[in-house]
Amino acid sequence: MDLGLKDRVYIVTGGTRGLGRAAARELVADGARVVVSGRGEKSVAAAEAEPGGRGQAVGVVADNADPAAPDRLIGAARDAFKRLDGVLISVGGPPPGTSDTIDDDLWRAAFESVFLGAVRLSRAVAAELDGGGVIGFVLSSSVYEPIPGLALSNAFRPGLAGYAKNLANELGPRGIRVVGLVPAHIETDRVRELDAHTGHADAARARATAGVPLRRYGTPEEFGRSAAFLLSPAASYLTGVMLSVDGGVRRSF
Repeated sequence: MDLGLKDRVYIVTGGTRGLGRAAARELVADGARVVVSGRGEKSVAAAEAEPGGRGQAVGVVADNADPAAPDRLIGAARDAFKRLDGVLISVGGPPPGTSDTIDDDLWRAAFESVFLGAVRLSRAVAAELDGGGVIGFVLSSSVYEPIPGLALSNAFRPGLAGYAKNLANELGPRGIRVVGLVPAHIETDRVRELDAHTGHADAARARATAGVPLRRYGTPEEFGRSAAFLLSPAASYLTGVMLSVDGGVRRSF
């Protein structure tokens, strides 16, 4: 199936690792060009130089929490590829912890990176897009149900999903789509770290997979292909959608 991604240009934040990197790879594999961002120079350089990435990917060192990041990312897309068709906003998960162990500084930092940074970037990109553009958010299954020990994610991801739904209504008349991806149990470094944080990684994985109808963790590639489709012109009548990429974990309609 031709997704219509050839020569389209997307910004992918958090594109140097995990879910963001998987999405950037699949976009490039289907012919798109990407601006990938991350907070480390080495990881950004590695993502830019991946097979298939040279000439198709540009790396930018940027932190989603930085108010200057949107202008830098949009400028990089315009300078390198002369156009912008959309953005996928992904950010590394905030630190684990319960509400009684997280101090004010951690709350502020998570708000800046997970929520306000995403709002700020989506607002800037929306001002640049024409009809047919798309804004995507990488969310979490905490959108639907709190995850034990992840108070920060439980607080901010549902709010960001609500913002995305609102933005879909506001931008729809301009022909701009807004979509969300809701992963659970995708085998990334983040998930492995959370399993290890329990003190019994193998047992944590066994408990998790027992609750997945497909009885396994998803692969980054599976998530990336879902993201590429949702961002592509092939999904041109999908907006306001929160797509669960979870192997069936979410049981409700």
